[in-house]
Amino acid sequence: MTNKTEIKVFVGKIYDMPERLGKTMQVGNKEIAIFKLSNGTVRAVENRCPHKGGVLSEGMVSGEFVFCPMHDWKICLDNGKVEEPDSGCVQTYRTNLEGENVYLIFE
Repeated sequence: MTNKTEIKVFVGKIYDMPERLGKTMQVGNKEIAIFKLSNGTVRAVENRCPHKGGVLSEGMVSGEFVFCPMHDWKICLDNGKVEEPDSGCVQTYRTNLEGENVYLIFE
């Protein structure tokens, strides 16, 4: 059995995050797009579309999806999968809300 160490990175206060707009965060060599959805949940994904590298934090959010600002690819913020007829996937990251503080969780 291996011990997994979780690393928490503070993102910000939930009330400071605008709804359905992306926030970019650099964590080490990873650029991450963070979104507060209309239902109050927070999702985080790699900030590059798998198609042509569009900056996802600048995309439109609708429900659980972000639309790449370059070519309108629809990407699920829950699992990172690109919706058909396009294909591909982006890395997703766990988030955690503790009180009013939002964290990214890395294992």
